[in-house]
Amino acid sequence: MALYATAATVLAGVENRQGSLKGLVYASNFQNVKQLYALVCETQRYSAVLDAVIASAGLLRAEKKLRPHLAKVLVYELLLGKGFRGGGGRWKPLLGRHQARLKAELARLKVHRGVSRNEDLLEVGSTPGPASRVPRFVRVNTLKTSPDDAVDYFKRQGFSYQGRASSLEDLRALEGKHFALDPLLPELLVFPAQTDLHEHPLYQAGHLILQDKASCLPAILLAPPPGSHVIDACAAPGNKTSHLAAVLKNQGKIFAFDLDAKRLASMATLLARAGVSCCELAEEDFLAVSPLDTRYARVQYILLDPSCSGSGMLSRQLEEPGAEPPSKERLCALAAFQLRALRHALAFPALQRLVYSTCSLCQEENEDVVREALQHSPGAFRLAPVLPSWPHRGLGTFPGAEHCLRASPETTLTGGFFIAVMERTEVPSSASLAEVPAPEPVPSPAPKRKSRWKAVAGEGT
Repeated sequence: MALYATAATVLAGVENRQGSLKGLVYASNFQNVKQLYALVCETQRYSAVLDAVIASAGLLRAEKKLRPHLAKVLVYELLLGKGFRGGGGRWKPLLGRHQARLKAELARLKVHRGVSRNEDLLEVGSTPGPASRVPRFVRVNTLKTSPDDAVDYFKRQGFSYQGRASSLEDLRALEGKHFALDPLLPELLVFPAQTDLHEHPLYQAGHLILQDKASCLPAILLAPPPGSHVIDACAAPGNKTSHLAAVLKNQGKIFAFDLDAKRLASMATLLARAGVSCCELAEEDFLAVSPLDTRYARVQYILLDPSCSGSGMLSRQLEEPGAEPPSKERLCALAAFQLRALRHALAFPALQRLVYSTCSLCQEENEDVVREALQHSPGAFRLAPVLPSWPHRGLGTFPGAEHCLRASPETTLTGGFFIAVMERTEVPSSASLAEVPAPEPVPSPAPKRKSRWKAVAGEGT
């Protein structure tokens, strides 16, 4: 089966330092990248165990044409994984000849180390960290279905619904085919960490969006009412944009900007699948967009999720545990861009509420950027106090920073994230909230992709 040969090639590339695991997975052009990524990750995690079992069983001596990395992938699938997929092809009978010996050597290794579970064989450095225990969060796309209907569908498939969770401990306890409703967000279903729904028909039809809980907060906290005009300043890949459209009920308009043409093309596909009809895509640098352009005269809400170090991303924490933090030079460059983008967003005259978010854990990209932006607009904006029960607050680097939100696998059972909600404290001279007419709640026929040439080139987003 092509999956196993491709996984072996990626595994060899990672071990030979030919690239990162994720980079090699995407470069392989294998159709199901999620499946390939998961298989290589788990095989790599159990690498030392698999080497010991393969050596003790004499597999490579008996099967001289079997390459070591392919052997490791196949033995992982046989002993520790989900079993051979798609029938296993020619590999199933080959491994079948050695199955009894391989299982015996695995059992002998457990006895020798005094453990009973496969996970206990892992070395301390390979033990799953907090990031690997973050549940699978699934946002119900209310443009196409309802949480009740989604719950009923999963129940008919044999999943056991546990109702609304009352705490993070309830979410940590999920296992097998159990799932629950998130205690905070009523449109968020929660499944055990290793649940893979990429092939699920509801996901493929756009009824479900696979989105971390922390990533769902920006649209919820921006809270634009239906009929509003909203800017999504750095929009791709589009999960937050589709969430904004659901909050708006497809009534109003979202102006979504991004410079990467390929990401925008993928985003257009995502939005169409999600049933979004109120979004106008623009292949344009948000920094080059004039706040005084009459097209944006009604924009009262802006979501700004700029490029960042990504130090809080779960995929990075899983792929590179113990990785060095971003360099000071890179953080300075990113923070300078983020501050420019935030100050630019605050210059839109009708703006009433803005959410600034990153998937970074670094103070330089988070509290420091927000503090400087507020200092540049003294008295015009303030940090809005939101979600008082949220357990992880902003670092106390300036008065009011406690109104910011932080997230991490350890404290909130999510990816690493930062959110600041800023609201206007003074009425803008050109357009007050009462003076800005609400748009007609008539959705556009389809997500449009609009490419504009700029007279002045700006910094990329």
